[in-house]
Amino acid sequence: MDVLPLITGTRAGEVSASVEAAIRRGDLQPGQPLPPVRRLASSLGLSPTTVAAAYRDLQIRGLLTAAGRRGTRVSPRPPLAARASRVVPAGARDLTHGNPDAALLPDLEPFLRDLRPGHRLYGEPTNRRDLLELAAAGFRETGISPDFLAVVGGALDGIERTLRAHLRPGDRVAIEDPAYPAVYDLLLALGLVPVPLPVDERGFLPAEFEQALPGTAAVLVTPRAQNPTGAALDEQRARQLRRALAKRRDVLVIEDDHAGAIAGTPAVTLCAPTPPGHWAVVRSVSKALGPDLRLAVMAGDAVTISRVEGLQQIGAGWVSHILQKLVVDLMKDPATAGLMERATRAYAERRRALIRALAGHGLAAWGRSGLNVWVPVPDEDAAVRRLLEAGWAVARGERFRLLAGPGIRISIATLDPADARRLAADLARPAAAPPTTRSA
Repeated sequence: MDVLPLITGTRAGEVSASVEAAIRRGDLQPGQPLPPVRRLASSLGLSPTTVAAAYRDLQIRGLLTAAGRRGTRVSPRPPLAARASRVVPAGARDLTHGNPDAALLPDLEPFLRDLRPGHRLYGEPTNRRDLLELAAAGFRETGISPDFLAVVGGALDGIERTLRAHLRPGDRVAIEDPAYPAVYDLLLALGLVPVPLPVDERGFLPAEFEQALPGTAAVLVTPRAQNPTGAALDEQRARQLRRALAKRRDVLVIEDDHAGAIAGTPAVTLCAPTPPGHWAVVRSVSKALGPDLRLAVMAGDAVTISRVEGLQQIGAGWVSHILQKLVVDLMKDPATAGLMERATRAYAERRRALIRALAGHGLAAWGRSGLNVWVPVPDEDAAVRRLLEAGWAVARGERFRLLAGPGIRISIATLDPADARRLAADLARPAAAPPTTRSA
């Protein structure tokens, strides 16, 4: 397809606006190549410098990617309008969302009733001391230095502020493949270049990881409950990755420990015992206490935490002390601790039940930790369609992967063992066979 007629303008801003409009309309598809700078400049009667400036603006905003000899292309996931919510047909069991089980979250009502916070005013300390003390104890238990801490509005907020604090558009960031789609979207929106690296059940593959480090400005790693695969670092794999990082102390390391204590595996880190030059470990409460409690505490080196807090001051300012106090009250309550332990056991049992059920039909699956199981399949559309016909809605792997092979993600938070056996049978059945009978 000749895309030259889609691109118009007499100035760099007009050229970039026409490309953005074509992407929004769907006339330019993800991954589609754009004309070389000189060819487009000749077609529009502009200087190559003007067209290069338009392309550079689009790259900074994540709409285009420069792929070396492959030229400039539309980003695989250009960050434009918000994507429509997934529509799950009536009657289908929704296993697409990755939410925790609401029955395993604490009841907020009594804590809200007894909250009685006072007003916080400009100029007062931004973070509650008791929240920092709780977080520091948790970091210290896992060998992570709690000397410098910041409270942020969730894991992605902390990741974004850390990236902004150190990187510039065009910098390369190593990420897991497959990965959480919002992470990829965030990198593109910041004008950063994702470097997808393969993972197994224990995280990054060491050889590929070490090979990618030269020329890479940052590494974004999920130490446990990796979304979508459930991968989790163990100490042997972490040592291998730490050895590679020790040779590249200029690489920023960010750990997204979003599931925290309910992940189902011990916390293992790349940021201890010898931390990188710049680093951050972000721990969220959303999976343990509920996604609406948008709060995370991050530990890091002095420069990183100082820059993150500086960016916060010129934006949101601080995370609400009402929210901070609510999290402190919840975390100090013995009943919450007991509930979190029960949730950890339940999620582990549900992961194992599904993996065992799939293995009984000769189907491999990953899920060492967290709330999701990843099932490699030869044809995502066929697998999703087969399960939907049987009343199960699962997520296509296409949303999560860049270079990785096809698969589906199944959220297990509410999937009991009997459900798992039926789902596995439905996924394994021949296309023409009837689905299993489901109980009400």
